[in-house]
Amino acid sequence: MTTAKIRGVLASVMFAALTASAQTQTFSDAFAGFGSNDREPIEIQANELQVEDKTNSATFSGDVVVSQGEARLVTQRLKVYYDGSGGGAVQQRISKLEASGSVRVSSKDQTATGDNASFDMNQQVMVMTGDEVVLSQGPNVVVGNRLTVNLKTGKADLQAPSSGRVKVLIQPGSVQGQ
Repeated sequence: MTTAKIRGVLASVMFAALTASAQTQTFSDAFAGFGSNDREPIEIQANELQVEDKTNSATFSGDVVVSQGEARLVTQRLKVYYDGSGGGAVQQRISKLEASGSVRVSSKDQTATGDNASFDMNQQVMVMTGDEVVLSQGPNVVVGNRLTVNLKTGKADLQAPSSGRVKVLIQPGSVQGQ
């Protein structure tokens, strides 16, 4: 694979995938940062990149950091699937992202952490799972083990483990506009 094609895959992978994020005013804001400003460059750092033409995928591994403006995704492994349609690598459409290994998504004062996250770009749904999925905004914290976010509407659903409950901690005076 040529260097130009790799650069095209990188650009299209991160821009197309991350521009599908929602614009809401809730805990799901941490997922909305990427792609919300197409004037901001997207930077990806990883120890390794493997592009697999036959499976239409690219895998970033080893201390992966994706940033755009104030939004940041940190994980150990990020696999990107694209459908292969379109003319050239830059035009390829992203179908799915899979992040694994201590996934952390943050923007401004909001952070979401879990063990794994998948972004289905066709359905515009993000699912984060783990022993503990923790959402925080400033001093406020919500904990469960499976978070599903509709990236189009911003609707978030946090589920508790089968043997537990969802936990919420809201600090007095921390919620503005109430």
